[in-house]
Amino acid sequence: MVTNIDSDAFAFCETLTDAQDALAREILERASAKWPLRIMYVLAETKGPLRFSRLLERVEGISQKVLTQALRTLESDGLVTRTLYPQVPPRVEYELTPLGGELLLQVVALWRWIAERVPDFEKARARSAGATHISK
Repeated sequence: MVTNIDSDAFAFCETLTDAQDALAREILERASAKWPLRIMYVLAETKGPLRFSRLLERVEGISQKVLTQALRTLESDGLVTRTLYPQVPPRVEYELTPLGGELLLQVVALWRWIAERVPDFEKARARSAGATHISK
């Protein structure tokens, strides 16, 4: 049982407009999705700009189309910058923004907490599956 949650811990949520709340939920969903999180991690690990082709190589399993879509979304959210160099052929580089780095640190902390408790989640699911099976 959780007993130490401050009653004001989520009061800030009440100050958000419906549009701001929707945007915050969208960002949370994106930040926890497989590809955006992986892309941000690769960019953070690189510690500098990375060309699209290098990013495609390092984000294992992603298609060119999905990488393009994810990068556009990350850029529109201010988590990644895109720099186009006007040369032939055009060169495009992507880099994690400070905002993206901050978000990644927060998500990594949550991910670590979840990963450390996987056995607890597995036990809970096994209990739940057993209880569901018995009640049928």
